[in-house]
Amino acid sequence: MAIQDIYPTALRLLGRPVLVVGGGPVAARRAKGLLDAGALVTVVAPAACPALSRLADAGLLAWEPRPYRPSDVGAVWFVQTATGDAAVDAQVSADAEAQRIWCVNASDHEASAAWTPAVAVVDDVKIAVNAGGDPRRAMALRDAVATALETGDLPLRRHRLSGTGATTGAGSVALVGGGPGDSGLITVRGRRLLGQADVVVADRLGPRELLAELAPDVRVIEVGKTPGHHPVPQAEINAILVAEARQGHRVVRLKGGDPYVLGRGGEEAEFCRQNDVDVEVVPGVTSAISVPAAAGIPVTHRGLAKGFSVVTGHEELSEVPARADHTVILLMGVGQLRESAASLAHAGLPAGTPVGIVENGYLPDQRVTIGTLGTIADQAEAAGVANPAVIVIGDVVRVSPFAPAHFKVADYSTTTPNAPRTTKTRVLTP
Repeated sequence: MAIQDIYPTALRLLGRPVLVVGGGPVAARRAKGLLDAGALVTVVAPAACPALSRLADAGLLAWEPRPYRPSDVGAVWFVQTATGDAAVDAQVSADAEAQRIWCVNASDHEASAAWTPAVAVVDDVKIAVNAGGDPRRAMALRDAVATALETGDLPLRRHRLSGTGATTGAGSVALVGGGPGDSGLITVRGRRLLGQADVVVADRLGPRELLAELAPDVRVIEVGKTPGHHPVPQAEINAILVAEARQGHRVVRLKGGDPYVLGRGGEEAEFCRQNDVDVEVVPGVTSAISVPAAAGIPVTHRGLAKGFSVVTGHEELSEVPARADHTVILLMGVGQLRESAASLAHAGLPAGTPVGIVENGYLPDQRVTIGTLGTIADQAEAAGVANPAVIVIGDVVRVSPFAPAHFKVADYSTTTPNAPRTTKTRVLTP
């Protein structure tokens, strides 16, 4: 049998009787697949392997512990042979053929009236691969396709609604953390949901490159904010999510960083639940940790810092420890940098405490500015530092490969620091 002789189709066996002849591991796998399809499975075999016995003991299938008889194929819709005995399998196949019943012959795929493909299920998509009778090749291809669907590299989005169409409450919302902006740093789950979306409600700091990969009919609603400028108020964003989901759409709220780290994701999720809209939260790589890492700065480091605090304004700095061994991370804090530095100095943090600013972390125009608590505000102003940026204050800045040599008063690292990810970086030092 050549691959050209195959007419691919799918059997709907829900509630229909099927026969498995054989009691070994192959028969158990085939029986399990038939059970998953909802078939009424009868196994005929003198002995059953443990996997089959467990299915029978659980009442999921009927096992008749005896040899095969030609009359066994008389009242079934589909037959699977897996005895390991070519003569018995051939007899079963011939009996099924005589009664025009589809039969898979595990002993001789060339003589088999039907082939069992390698199967995987992703969401509500079932992938079935035949590869010219080569099962290992089929499994490899199946796994590759399934992985591409899982990661969003292949489109998983629905184009036909089930039933009579969308109804109120039929859609869903996914709050997806997109990471610091690099399209490769979104989670696999987030990328997959983005590929399934009908509507994307997008922030300014999410992975923008991924929006260009969306299908032309996917609507993108821009709700991005900049410091002091919120063109779409949060209450309106909440209302958009619910309204789109109620139209039956799969909505992805694509956010920068993590939805639950200073991203107001909690408010959006709560509003969806209050309005009976199904909502899922997909964590992201928060910029508070990842962007310093892009400049080789760990937020904690043995011998330097055991904890860290993340704040968004200098008013909050009075609540954090003013010590160089406790890392302070300021998000979107460029506009208040001078006030923040003064607050920390007033609280007792030494003026010589290292400070690093990472602009546009992980993006091609990433830039790092390193100085001290006493000098960083002037340096940032002279360099034209602007948001989006993450400011790191504390001795951990000494570990950065961008730090000047005189910052490294000791070898704080257990290994040589990695080379910087980008060359488009300027380091300003006092």
